[in-house]
Amino acid sequence: MPQHGRHHDGGHDKHAGHDTHAGHDPEAFRRKFWLSLALTVPVVFTSPMVMDWFGYRLDFPGVDLVGPVLGTVVFGYGGWPFLQGAVREVRDRVPGMMLLIAMAITVAYVASLATAFGAFDLDFWWELAALVTIMLLGHWQEMTAVGQARGALSALAALLPDDAERLDPHGRPQAVSVADLRVGDLVLVRPGGRVPADGQIVDGAAEMDESMITGESRPVSRSSGDRVVAGTVATDAALRVRVDAVGDDTALAGIQRLVAQAQQSGGRAQVLADRFAAWLFFVATATALVTLLVWTVLGNLDQAVVRTVTVLVIACPHALGLAIPLVVALSTAVAAKGGILVKDRLALERMRTVDTVLFDKTGTLTRGEHVVTDVAATSGYPAAGGGRADGAGDGARDVLAIAAAVEADSEHPLARAIVAAADRQADRRTATGFRSLPGRGVRAEVDGVAYAVGGPALLREFGVSVPENLARRQREWSERGAAVLHLLRVQDDGERVVGALALEDEVRPEARQAVADLRAEGIRKIVMITGDARPVAEAVAADLGFRPGEDEVFAEVLPAEKDDTVADLHRRGLRVAMVGDGVNDAPALARATVGIAIGAGTDVAIESAGVVLASSDPRGVTGVIRLSRAAYRKMVQNLVWAAGYNVVALPLAAGVLAGVGVALSPAVAAVLMSASTIVVALNAQLLRRVRLRPQDQTGPAG
Repeated sequence: MPQHGRHHDGGHDKHAGHDTHAGHDPEAFRRKFWLSLALTVPVVFTSPMVMDWFGYRLDFPGVDLVGPVLGTVVFGYGGWPFLQGAVREVRDRVPGMMLLIAMAITVAYVASLATAFGAFDLDFWWELAALVTIMLLGHWQEMTAVGQARGALSALAALLPDDAERLDPHGRPQAVSVADLRVGDLVLVRPGGRVPADGQIVDGAAEMDESMITGESRPVSRSSGDRVVAGTVATDAALRVRVDAVGDDTALAGIQRLVAQAQQSGGRAQVLADRFAAWLFFVATATALVTLLVWTVLGNLDQAVVRTVTVLVIACPHALGLAIPLVVALSTAVAAKGGILVKDRLALERMRTVDTVLFDKTGTLTRGEHVVTDVAATSGYPAAGGGRADGAGDGARDVLAIAAAVEADSEHPLARAIVAAADRQADRRTATGFRSLPGRGVRAEVDGVAYAVGGPALLREFGVSVPENLARRQREWSERGAAVLHLLRVQDDGERVVGALALEDEVRPEARQAVADLRAEGIRKIVMITGDARPVAEAVAADLGFRPGEDEVFAEVLPAEKDDTVADLHRRGLRVAMVGDGVNDAPALARATVGIAIGAGTDVAIESAGVVLASSDPRGVTGVIRLSRAAYRKMVQNLVWAAGYNVVALPLAAGVLAGVGVALSPAVAAVLMSASTIVVALNAQLLRRVRLRPQDQTGPAG
């Protein structure tokens, strides 16, 4: 049946962060920027102020109308998003960047328009056009660099098939929409097909790939009477399932709700620049009012108007408007070169505060794929029969070669791991008569001898026991979490176990370095979480160098409990970065202070995270921390510059030192605004010096 997914809106697509940007996508800001820039160039070049500075003269019919006409277009078209944002900020009583920008461009426009009609001598057309264009550039860069995690719910829904095969009373399958399924329906799940709804197996047995729910790579045997979950895959056999939950009652829908709740609770933080802009708005407004009042009381109404307008225009955050967006844009560019995708504009700021890194085990610290880690043969094998015709070769080598031959035609993940191991030792045999034993294993003939490969269910079916030497090895393997498969010789004179193989999820070599790097960066606690049994988890933690009593391991954790674990760590006062790759990690990724998805993971994990590692290398987490700290330093430095600029410029614009002959004219104010913008831009460029890998580090920028 078709396995493509439904792509629909889960209803929780929340645009976190800058609410004032709502309704404006990056493409809209891009169009407005380029058109405003095209109109700003002639306004600047025909400005009398600019022509006086550079000593040239443009004189053609209508030159005096270039500024008023094109400036009005820039104000109305390019400035419209800021005017809309200002209205929202006033309505919501949260003054910020939009209100500050809108106030400055409106004052500049009104003063310039009044000058065009001869009321004042305050020609701000070029400053107005340049200001709008620079602000559009800043917001376009910001919104482009900070894509939000909007697609998590749709990605979850896509895991479900569109159609199901419902069995009629006569047992005949009929294709129906999954939405038409009802509790009590009997559905057919074919080999390789996804279960369309939660239910109970009433007929059949299969190895189920439940990694999208459990996050664990090892398929699980399910047979009559067992429950199965929507979205899981029957890898090797057909099943008949009685539906007992549909729609919002399924386990997948529960994960959707967790993701939505976590994203909503984590999306209300304010951007640093907005907090600064709110403060600057009140300061600028108060300064302007005091300026107007004082100069009016002194009896100089012209100076009162000139000084007040100069204060309001110079207070507009040219530098502030670029301080954060430029840092975000540059830091994301640096990150991209290092294989790190920053999706959430707040994630980079928050990452510097993280003191705990929580890793999902499977697929993150481990490869998520089983490999053969040990092979053992029974005492006396192969001399007892079943080995090579000439009896050559050691027992373990023969066990692997024969097991690989038997498994060669199987699509089971463990079978592929065995075949791959035999390929590496270049000892391949050929099998005939392959037959699958659903839920138990496989069998075939090698060199005329019948063999079977499988787990405990296979041993129970044939009624054989494991020899003591193998049983002892098997206990050692099981204690460290290995999957154990047995090779049985199946002949007329009886069945017996001739060997066993241990298969384990391989720990990534780079994971050990990742743990060491995080400690070097001062991370307080490293945590691992997994659905595996505790012995497995403890063995992996020991291999990675976890510190007893300081680091933590959470084992046998269900999907919903991962989200609960993150919440509990938060309650303990820890700031958590969650690193994962599976569907079951999505709620925890969204809940964490920062969610980091492994790029080789599922779409859902990637969409739920604020940061994505393009590779599966967990060492990238250290790079995110280093970049976050460097970027935050640049943000603070730029904001300090913007604050210092206003501390000096606002009093001078207000005419505090006019009595001693020091006054800031509108022209000089415009120069200072441009200079502050250049300083901020150059300072942000220093982020390019940051190196994300500790071994490549030459020292963070500035």
